[in-house]
Amino acid sequence: MNEIINYFSAIPYSHRAMILAGGIALFWLIESAVPFVRFRYNKWQHAGINIFFTITTIIVNFSLALVLLKTANWTTENNFGILNWLPDFNPWLFAIAGLLLLDLIGAYLAHLVEHKVKFLWRFHLIHHTDTYIDTTSGNRHHPGESVIRFIFTTFGVLLIGSPMWLVFLYQTLSVVATQFTHSNIVLPKKFDTLLSYFIVSPDMHKVHHHYVLPYTDSNYGNIFSVWDRLFGTFKTLDREKLIYGVDTHMKPEENNKLSNLLLIPFQKYRLPKT
Repeated sequence: MNEIINYFSAIPYSHRAMILAGGIALFWLIESAVPFVRFRYNKWQHAGINIFFTITTIIVNFSLALVLLKTANWTTENNFGILNWLPDFNPWLFAIAGLLLLDLIGAYLAHLVEHKVKFLWRFHLIHHTDTYIDTTSGNRHHPGESVIRFIFTTFGVLLIGSPMWLVFLYQTLSVVATQFTHSNIVLPKKFDTLLSYFIVSPDMHKVHHHYVLPYTDSNYGNIFSVWDRLFGTFKTLDREKLIYGVDTHMKPEENNKLSNLLLIPFQKYRLPKT
């Protein structure tokens, strides 16, 4: 465990970039060879839009990184936060508890609130407009949403009392998990179901991208599936019934045009169907 702590305490930015790029490349190759859905689309044009949003997310997070670093250091130096108030225990259990809590506040809670608060939903909506879910879709977030997510992450670090190495570990696992659950692949059904009892599986997350309620408002988890099961937001849907997108933006000019996607938070749109 000490080796993991030491590595993530000072993980080079180049390593983080390689994990991001390497994950996309790996799942891109797999989904191209054995796709779950054979989309009739320009895969490179689609990827170009999503990679643009990936870059803006990186820029936002890099610009605000000092805030996150100072927050994590402050909690450690002042013995503040849930993890610091617990008695000393096994480092592995400490890491697991920290990852679960970061996933709860920085991912599950943030995601849930974005769906329930109309102003925040306007920014998160860009992610749901994608009608061709593949591994590049995982980072399709409006720059405004990237700021919103960063605020939740920072709040989570403060409340949890997470050291920076744990934040870096969580972010690394989160990147890979997001690429995995969005990738256009399919696992054997029984294995996917078994996996969904522990972590978010591809089938589980794809339900969240079904185009109508109540499925859109379900399966908010990022890495761990426990929070959806615990809070009653877990849903299933037959693979054959999946239709990606969101029913308010099903036209190509609405969901597959970069200039429109950037403006969606500021546009009027019809309410989704229930």
